[in-house]
Amino acid sequence: MMTTASEVIAKLSGKTLVTAESLTGGGIGAALTAVPGASRVMKGGIISYTNAVKQEVLGVSAEDLQRYGAVSAPVAIAMAQGARKALRADVAVSATGLAGPDGDEFDHPVGTVFLGYADAEKSLVRECHFSGDREMVRIQTIEAALSFILANL
Repeated sequence: MMTTASEVIAKLSGKTLVTAESLTGGGIGAALTAVPGASRVMKGGIISYTNAVKQEVLGVSAEDLQRYGAVSAPVAIAMAQGARKALRADVAVSATGLAGPDGDEFDHPVGTVFLGYADAEKSLVRECHFSGDREMVRIQTIEAALSFILANL
């Protein structure tokens, strides 16, 4: 994970990055800020573990949360766009998903994760399905988020 985080920091040269995290609870930001020199690109992040924070801080619509659920493509994109706007950054990544022990009311099983990416030109989403216990899902999500950033810079 450290290698991927280092690659992200190096590739972001001249740009700023922020995160919007739910199930990872700040793990993406922690992986990035563990890299020496991260302060040149990493501005910060928002841990939006509840729907209220997703709505009030990131601007996710109540309609999207009700219609699709917090673990969904529209919410992941809105989280990334909201973080980018709120923290005035060039690039944002988001993660929302189910690390366990249970699925959700939309029949998403544990391990379902949606990653969002937003920059000035595009907003993208990636659906992932991970396996393992709660910690393994979180670790896989962090690694996938870092790779998602790299793939879209």
